[in-house]
Amino acid sequence: MPATAVPARATVWEWLRTALLAADLAWTCLNLGGFLPGARVAMVVLTTALLAAHLLDPDRGVRAHPAGWLFAPFLAYAAANIAWVSPVKWLGWIDWLTWAQAIAVFWVVLNGITSRACRAALVAVLGALGITAAVLAAYQHFRDPGWLMLGRHQAAQFLCRSTGFFGIPNSLGVFMGLLIPPALALTFGRGRSANVRILAGFTGLLLLLGFVLAVSRGAWLALAAALVLRPPGVAGRGVGVRLAAAAGTLAAVGAAAAALYFTFPLMAERAHQLVRDVGEKTRPILWRGAWQLFRAHPAWGAGGASFDALFEAYRPQGYLDQPYYAHCDYLQMLSDYGAAGFVLFFGAAAVLAVRTARARGLAGAGYTGLLAFFLHLLVDFHLHIPALALVVATLAALVTAAAWPAAAPAAPPALARRLAAGGMLAAAVVALLVLALPTYRAEETRRAAREQIDRMARDGADVTRDRARLDRIRAQLVRATVLDPGNGQAWADRAYGDSLAALVAPAQTEALGAEVEREARRATTLSAVVPEFWIRLGTGYDMERQWVQGGAEFLEALRLAPRRSDLWYYEAYHLSLNPRETGPALGAVGIALRLDPGNALAQSLRQRLETR
Repeated sequence: MPATAVPARATVWEWLRTALLAADLAWTCLNLGGFLPGARVAMVVLTTALLAAHLLDPDRGVRAHPAGWLFAPFLAYAAANIAWVSPVKWLGWIDWLTWAQAIAVFWVVLNGITSRACRAALVAVLGALGITAAVLAAYQHFRDPGWLMLGRHQAAQFLCRSTGFFGIPNSLGVFMGLLIPPALALTFGRGRSANVRILAGFTGLLLLLGFVLAVSRGAWLALAAALVLRPPGVAGRGVGVRLAAAAGTLAAVGAAAAALYFTFPLMAERAHQLVRDVGEKTRPILWRGAWQLFRAHPAWGAGGASFDALFEAYRPQGYLDQPYYAHCDYLQMLSDYGAAGFVLFFGAAAVLAVRTARARGLAGAGYTGLLAFFLHLLVDFHLHIPALALVVATLAALVTAAAWPAAAPAAPPALARRLAAGGMLAAAVVALLVLALPTYRAEETRRAAREQIDRMARDGADVTRDRARLDRIRAQLVRATVLDPGNGQAWADRAYGDSLAALVAPAQTEALGAEVEREARRATTLSAVVPEFWIRLGTGYDMERQWVQGGAEFLEALRLAPRRSDLWYYEAYHLSLNPRETGPALGAVGIALRLDPGNALAQSLRQRLETR
């Protein structure tokens, strides 16, 4: 019997897996797509429980469809890359945990959720999440544009675009693009009951509403391209029929786009902006940086999650944003993991795409949604959004199970099966307890503390009048370094908090400076490529009145990021501590203002220096 054959009834174990996955998807989606590390604590617990429910099932265990092994080589390679290549290992492991959980979900859905009832339940869960996202998108558009999940507020550049339960409109757009083709298939496909058609049609309308309100040009173009490209690739029809279907789809897409252009002002504005910018304005800057990093490290890449730190060497003058990702997952993979990682991951994805290209019906519609998703990866970083990674893994497994029949694997002896399953489960639990939970908890603790520091700086708060708040922040940062001593950013932020404490207790400046130096030195030991870490180290030396030693650290930061206005400000401030260096300090602050004329701290420092 094929491994993908649908059993007559679902077992208790299978329903347990279905419930755990539904909870995992719902939790991750409804917590800003799992973007904040704090939300990933429950996510990784649920994913581990899901894997355990599969491995402990006496009817399943380690027996697997061959597609389940496709991504295992990449997962092993990525772990080795982070351990031996990445210069920012704590970020690399956060990156790796997202890959690992998505691959685990793909494995379990493919091999452990096989009954028609459980698969239908998963489809219903995805539809319910789509409806929820659409309702939230409508609330944002028509009632409160600044609203976000978890009591947060929308970024200014996205105020006219809906994000649903995500914080990024492009994430909402691609999420809807994944689900719209299956909703259309359930509405208009053969063999569906009237109730199913009505419910699917209603869901499809809401998905289309959310899709439009996201105002995501990339998502619109990706879904349109997928709908047009899909008919010629479907077997079982003549070439003429397939080309005619593609032409009809293109005409329908064009008509829909024209109608929206003339009735939806935001779409017209985004289209005009696309024309004005001749495509994209800022993304090509990131793409060039990622490509240059790949050319410098073609085989193994610069290291997992290293793009954001190493991009500084390629930052052009006038580009002020913090990129985080390359805004192209293909280039991000090349930059971080090199040609080896690219082939292992996207090669496995290509095998799946080829083997499932003949999918028809609901599975074929799922294939179209996945095609739109992977087209959109050309201009965004969706694989690094945990919720999207889990949803794509779930949908890909459902499509694979339906479209890639595979002979049932031979069952190993009972003892061997139990030992293998026990070993895999033990490895998953160790990874959960030793790696995932400390990493996520430390990063969330650090992020929350640093967010408060940045808010105080942005609001111009007087630190000397809020000592209790600063003490709480410093305690949080100490806890972050205890939870994960390998998190370099936590050590740097701890140094930052201690340097601010000197404003509250000036008499302790030198003693605090010694602490700042120690903490920042730990950060630079963990990663020597992050410019901010060297700034913290230089600050510590300045607090200890070791001005000459501090100067070397500020210069190292500038060597790593010569076009960062804030780093030139720090250099100018350091030079200003020596009255004999007023001229060089003015020169440094001048460079800071040339790179960013709106740098308020640099403007204030220049006024003080000119007065001196």
